Amino acid sequence: MSKIYPNAAAALDGLLRDDMLIAAGGFGLCGVPERLLDAIRDSGVTGITFASNNAGIDNEGIGKLLRTRQVRKMISSYVGENKEFERQYLAGELEVEFCPQGTLAERMRAGGAGIPGFYTKTGVGTQVAEGKDHAEFPDPDGVMSTYILERGIFADLSIVKAWKADETGNLIFRKTARNFNQPAATCGRVCVVEVEEIVPAGALNPDSIHLPGVFVNRLILGAPYEKKIEFRTTRKRESA
Repeated sequence: MSKIYPNAAAALDGLLRDDMLIAAGGFGLCGVPERLLDAIRDSGVTGITFASNNAGIDNEGIGKLLRTRQVRKMISSYVGENKEFERQYLAGELEVEFCPQGTLAERMRAGGAGIPGFYTKTGVGTQVAEGKDHAEFPDPDGVMSTYILERGIFADLSIVKAWKADETGNLIFRKTARNFNQPAATCGRVCVVEVEEIVPAGALNPDSIHLPGVFVNRLILGAPYEKKIEFRTTRKRESA
């Protein structure tokens, strides 16, 4: 059975419901599954919890779904540079579970590996540790240290973006656009991917594949893409 679907709406058909947990790849606007996010917005589902490094920027990425009030909670490591995110959070309209960046990546990886939780030093003694189990373990030098228990993320759906895929779903990410896409892809019950190019099976070098097709359930060709820039910084032209 082919994994390739004609568009994002078709690839998400039957997968969306209110109050679901979605793991989304991307970092800022780099490697964001924008076609799939647009289709989720257009579906009208609400009460979504997103596990994602951040919520895009105003009206880009997950920011589009903040504008339409479809997001109930964000599990994120970076929450700046999005005025609507800030407004909703300060108004008590959006729940935020702040998670250190490395911890968030490991929570996704753990979920994909079937690991329910792990202990880490990161966040000990801060608000991140509040309400979490604490335990003492010897560190590599044999000194007893405090660790906190973090839970693996098991999402209802993973949405990611890759550079190339073959027809069986083997993926290659391009440079920094790999970011959270790889761990996010593994931690969902179903993984839907958008890519810039689809090639025949066997066309990709096996040593270059970043994510095996066994993790990918559905696939769309999202190109062409506009290469968006979060902040365009230029210098004034010196007068001649």
